[in-house]
Amino acid sequence: MATEPQGRRRSLNEGAHRSKSGMANPAGPAEPHGPRRQFNESAHKLGGRWPVPPEEAADANCRPVDRDLDDERDVVAHAGRLVLALGALGVVYGDIGTSPLYAEQVIFTQHADAAHATPAGVYGIVSLIFWALAIVVSTKYAVLLMRVHNRGDGGGMALAALIQRRKIGRTTLLVTLGVFGAGLFLGDGMITPAISVTSAVEGLNVATPDLAHLVVPISLAILIGLFLIQRRGTGAVGFLFGPVILFWFVVIGALGAREVIGHPGVLQALSPTWGARFLVKHGVAGFLALGGVVLAVTGAEALYADRGHFGAAPIRRTWFAVVFPAVLLSYLGQATWILNHPQAPLNARTFNPFFSVMPGWAVVPMVILATVATIIASQAAITGSFSIARQAVQLGFLPRIKITHTSDVEGQIYVPAVSWTLATGVIALVLIFKRSGALADIYGVAVTGTFVLDTILFLAVARALWKFPIWKTALIGALFLIVEISFFASNVSKISHGAWIPLTVGLTVAMLMLTWRKGRLIVTENRTDEEGLLSDFLEQVAKMDPPVHRVRNVAIYLSPDRDTTPLALKADVEHHGIMHEKVLIVSVETAGVPHLEAPDDLFVDALGSGRFKIRHVTLRVGYHDTPDIPAALALARRRGLLERNLDLEGASYFVSRIAIRPTHQPGMSHWRKLLFVGLARNAASPVVAFRLPVDRTATVGATISL
Repeated sequence: MATEPQGRRRSLNEGAHRSKSGMANPAGPAEPHGPRRQFNESAHKLGGRWPVPPEEAADANCRPVDRDLDDERDVVAHAGRLVLALGALGVVYGDIGTSPLYAEQVIFTQHADAAHATPAGVYGIVSLIFWALAIVVSTKYAVLLMRVHNRGDGGGMALAALIQRRKIGRTTLLVTLGVFGAGLFLGDGMITPAISVTSAVEGLNVATPDLAHLVVPISLAILIGLFLIQRRGTGAVGFLFGPVILFWFVVIGALGAREVIGHPGVLQALSPTWGARFLVKHGVAGFLALGGVVLAVTGAEALYADRGHFGAAPIRRTWFAVVFPAVLLSYLGQATWILNHPQAPLNARTFNPFFSVMPGWAVVPMVILATVATIIASQAAITGSFSIARQAVQLGFLPRIKITHTSDVEGQIYVPAVSWTLATGVIALVLIFKRSGALADIYGVAVTGTFVLDTILFLAVARALWKFPIWKTALIGALFLIVEISFFASNVSKISHGAWIPLTVGLTVAMLMLTWRKGRLIVTENRTDEEGLLSDFLEQVAKMDPPVHRVRNVAIYLSPDRDTTPLALKADVEHHGIMHEKVLIVSVETAGVPHLEAPDDLFVDALGSGRFKIRHVTLRVGYHDTPDIPAALALARRRGLLERNLDLEGASYFVSRIAIRPTHQPGMSHWRKLLFVGLARNAASPVVAFRLPVDRTATVGATISL
């Protein structure tokens, strides 16, 4: 195999052009300050150039892989602190910030055996809520987990990618746990819109009880409208998310503070002794009440999942400065009202301490504000599900699915398959359960399962990468796992009430991911055997007699890697006896980091020799990036990696479309092979996934055994 005298692989970081982050449109005009962003989406960008180590600069044949594997590189804000703080409020805290709407209502009605409207009962519940927020949200997510990141990115899939590429001990098990956590997150995503919007509209029961029968129709209308606008994107109204949620926290904090000022004795509920007494006194009933307390911390995982959007500091600051004080005051204010109205919890239909703490004239405006806040919370859950799905596709845990960019704003995507699946689930849940109290019965199992899995992954990373001593790891693990496993166990009783629905959805999604990942590895191995080495193929072509007929123009073949022969190229030579004068082979590699930039995103190799010299282009993307092959090739030409006169605009693209044939060979159970085949048949076309020109792309079929 011949190589160029100046080195086989060139990154040409001396080129005059740089790509935009993500390769979404690398051929576009350069922007001095990066692509346009809105604070409610991604008001940051991973930093610019990363210094090239001297040993790498001296060796032009080596890819600078170490730079994109550096774990200390964090997000770099391209917005002011206020903008980032507002963005974090609008995106991160919608779920946990609307929990006061229903948490205490559910606890004092559905766990009335232990949660009595007495000082001991009320103070005990508030104490448990406060310490749950302090331990799970403040200590675990806001302080500790924020320190673990994958080049700034957070969340279960990001942790799984970090563990996989750093090869932390028991990698397969830990990655599997990360996948299950992502599945539970998606399963739980169905409940958040349903319970949030329904609980807000139920405020009509306090304002006008005669309108109670309209709660379900109004909730359904709001939710259906929310899902219908997903395809159009939310950029037009996204700038309102942060200010609206900020106003929400100011209002609920002020209403709670008014009650606390009138009855300051309620502050003693912050003592852990009240919570401990409650659990000891009520035994099993008190333990089961934890299933209601966990409603106050649902949405905590969003702090970590959205870390890559805003960075750690803005999320921490808004939590401790705005969100935590506001929701705590709301819970204390509701507790005060319950103490003053001990008979109120006896009527579950009309009991609503959140709306009852406010003056009568304010109920209807507050219902409107609560509805808007819950719509924002639902939007955050939906877009979070879109992001998880895209990460899973890029990391190879799901087949290619259709992903639409709804605007030029980074992060604004629409995934039809996920959107319609969520919409169907949400609408079904509202129709079946009808009340937020009934929906709360199914809320908690998936959430607490995600908490436990995040803790396990965190401990593994802290022990392996931070070199935590065993005693410190055990101490931290005991603190978090005792609390979270207690929450999980207290919610197990909800499975018979319908909690099996989100749990089943989450486990099913996780099984699909693991099946696709395993099947893809088997198919890739078999496909490699079928394709053969590219170097051997080029040698055979050079020796053909009569010589292969050379066709003018440029042919671009997609291939999974650099060393094997694209099946479409093989078919052209063996069946048609032709080969284009200029041949490019393009491979797309997904790195285990969220974004890649120049010079780590494009590499060009010269393969073969003489008349049969071809170019191999490797496009490397992060799991948050969208590969655009035509734009990437145009960028490579601008950088000088490809000939300046190369006719990419008239080039023909060739894609190998693989048909999978399940066999009885070992490696995976037969039913999972059939499942894999079904997923493969419904995968999006690579023409769409890689943004190839439809009118210049040909597809060549091939069959591979599984």
